[in-house]
Amino acid sequence: MYRFQNIFKQIDFALLLPVIFLIITGLFTVYSATHITQASSQNYFSRQLFYAVIGVVLIFAVTFVPYKVIFDLSYLLYGISLLLLILVLFIGIRGYGAERWLSLGTVKIQPSEFAKITTVLAVARYLSRNRRNINHISHLTVVFLMILIPFILIAKQPDLGTSLVFLALIIPMLYFAGISWFVLFVLVPPVITMVVSFNLYAYMGWILIITIILIFARQKLYLKILVFLQHILVGSLMPVLWNSLRDYQKQRILTFLQPEKDPRGAGYQIIQSKVAIGSGGVWGKGYLQGSQSQLNFLPAHHTDFIFSVLGEERGFIGIFIVLTAFLFLFLYMLYLSNQVKSSFSRLALIGFTTILFFHTLVNISMTIGLAPVTGLPLPFLSYGGSFLLTSCLLIGISMNFSRNRFQP
Repeated sequence: MYRFQNIFKQIDFALLLPVIFLIITGLFTVYSATHITQASSQNYFSRQLFYAVIGVVLIFAVTFVPYKVIFDLSYLLYGISLLLLILVLFIGIRGYGAERWLSLGTVKIQPSEFAKITTVLAVARYLSRNRRNINHISHLTVVFLMILIPFILIAKQPDLGTSLVFLALIIPMLYFAGISWFVLFVLVPPVITMVVSFNLYAYMGWILIITIILIFARQKLYLKILVFLQHILVGSLMPVLWNSLRDYQKQRILTFLQPEKDPRGAGYQIIQSKVAIGSGGVWGKGYLQGSQSQLNFLPAHHTDFIFSVLGEERGFIGIFIVLTAFLFLFLYMLYLSNQVKSSFSRLALIGFTTILFFHTLVNISMTIGLAPVTGLPLPFLSYGGSFLLTSCLLIGISMNFSRNRFQP
């Protein structure tokens, strides 16, 4: 009895309970979205329930793995994930125009999902060793390579949405590792340059702002010139990058900007998603009563657009409760990153929070028309075994860090 009580006290319920709530909410929503149209060979709810049970077991199992094992295996797991990503390019299973899965008998796995976790662990270990000076070009280059290699392999599949998650990791992890403001200035503004380069006047105005900042920056002249040329180069290469995108990727971006121009084609998903969420009102239409989802007007309503089903059936109140659970989870993980003594744990928790936050932000934004349709699922709610297990593994490791928060 004492041993059970001791184990019970080591469980971080502040981290566990919102995750359990979101998983249960996801199960109910997946059932609502699929119970009418699913074929006997594709029982989505049963499969999601199976992965949910495995995921919860995984959370508890990983929580009590020795902390040193996670640290010691981080590089090895990262190398294995890269190998699996390379295998996907050669023997991957094709689906929705991309080769993203590996087949293990009757089970299909998506290596890109697990690569998110292993990349975070590997980068966190590298940055935490021997007080590395992240502002040194050699260390910065290593970190960029560790993130860009899986990014390129996943973008090559092609899976642009998932690959962008890796780019989202760079700034938060480097910031909490102690990177200087000027290095951040070199990394972040080029993204804005890419966006404004499509409009000549906006581009020229932005270059003027960059020039003014560089004039007053206390940096060597050659560095200022290199940064200025960087923005000129980025703006000039945008037409090349645009033409390198697949047709369906271009269509997603154009549809995001003006979905009404193709209401029966590429813009159909976004329009129907907005209709579903808007029709839910304050209290929603009721469980299993959503017309957009039940009558299949809304495509991919059990995966990418699961949030739309939630909004239609549960309304503003249901959305508010779910978003509150997500917000609490994100804030608590950030709080936990400030409580742990280990630099490895702190940086890994920042990376994990970034993964979950980026997925949630992009998924919800695309369902309400504020972001292009990227195919990123909503954590713990969207149907999908690999992503659910990955999210649970991520939480399990976070609970392990919480349990070992005083580990140096």
